[in-house]
Amino acid sequence: MLYRSFFPRDILAQFERMQRELERGLTQSPSIRGVARGYPAMNVGTTPSSVEIYAFVPGMSPEALEVQLEKGVLTLSGERTREPAVEGATVHIDERFAGRFRRVVTLPDDIDPNAVSARYRDGVLHVSIARKQAAQPRRIPVN
Repeated sequence: MLYRSFFPRDILAQFERMQRELERGLTQSPSIRGVARGYPAMNVGTTPSSVEIYAFVPGMSPEALEVQLEKGVLTLSGERTREPAVEGATVHIDERFAGRFRRVVTLPDDIDPNAVSARYRDGVLHVSIARKQAAQPRRIPVN
């Protein structure tokens, strides 16, 4: 006769797995595009002469956005207001973010805080920060 245990031998491993899944579910918020990473979505990249940051904030006015650079940290913040609903309409799905937001990007040490430009066009905020001349690669002639 084969006896079977009511509890699996690795019950603690099962509890740890369930705890990890629960923590993952609480720290990540689902969205229509999968797991949300924050609002606004951002692309950050570098070139030899600059740091380029793109923040996707459609439907906002440039006056509602605030860009700050302090001690090598770029902060993008603002507030998106909720659009008024149609009188008497029932909302079934409401996925558009509304409220205050803030994103922070730590920048490399070789940026020039006096050479920053920000441009908003077609729902995309583009921030370009030049690198210091001394940090840029240069060709040295060999005699």
